[in-house]
Amino acid sequence: MSRGLVDYHRLVETVAAEAEVLATAAEGQRPERQVPACPGLNLGETARHVGSTFRMVAAWVRDGRQPTTWQQDPVAGQTLSDYVRDGVGPLVDVLSERAADDPCQTWWPAERTCRFWARRLAHEATVHRMDVQSAAGLPLDPVPDDVAEDGADEVLTLWLGHRLDVLGVRGTREGAVAIRAGRRAWIARTGPEPATAWEVSPEEADSADADVAGSPMAVYRWLWGRIPDREVTTNGDHDAIAQLWALLRLATK
Repeated sequence: MSRGLVDYHRLVETVAAEAEVLATAAEGQRPERQVPACPGLNLGETARHVGSTFRMVAAWVRDGRQPTTWQQDPVAGQTLSDYVRDGVGPLVDVLSERAADDPCQTWWPAERTCRFWARRLAHEATVHRMDVQSAAGLPLDPVPDDVAEDGADEVLTLWLGHRLDVLGVRGTREGAVAIRAGRRAWIARTGPEPATAWEVSPEEADSADADVAGSPMAVYRWLWGRIPDREVTTNGDHDAIAQLWALLRLATK
């Protein structure tokens, strides 16, 4: 289990900051505008999903169990931007009132603390903020290196290393891919056995069959399927990289 690379309070601050950037980007935009990297996903559905998730998780943390009802759509007269802003405030408040290691139910058996939700929502807000900016035709605000590195760690350990196994999905051939983002490196192993990923030293990463490298933000976006291979550097066994890419798309859809 990875407990994350970023301080809990910084993660909570990231949720608040990214939600505001997302809400600002959505102001005055047509909700049907498409997210370029995600066919079938539009700006309005992305903003609505984020606002709904904020409310669901705030109730989950507050009440100690997964809620069965919450406000999943804007009410009459409420803009998408206001729906996001009105949802993030209570979430940030409830997370700020708690400590990282306070017990809390989650959907990952390995991490049953408030830290899980602060991390998960920080990256939920960051990835979808970039989606909304892309759909609106706006320049992407940068993602700080430490947040992007933490996001790479989360997608590899939580989504590839856990969620994919819950789905019962496997690769067809053994392959190990090194992921290099800024100061950090991981090895992601996929194949007929459950996928695994773990952080390694840059020297240990040299043992992998293939290599994906780039700036922390670029690697973060690549792992989430928002940019193609040509926007990162790839070397080695390209079939292993293609398998990892395909499995990540299934894990994170």
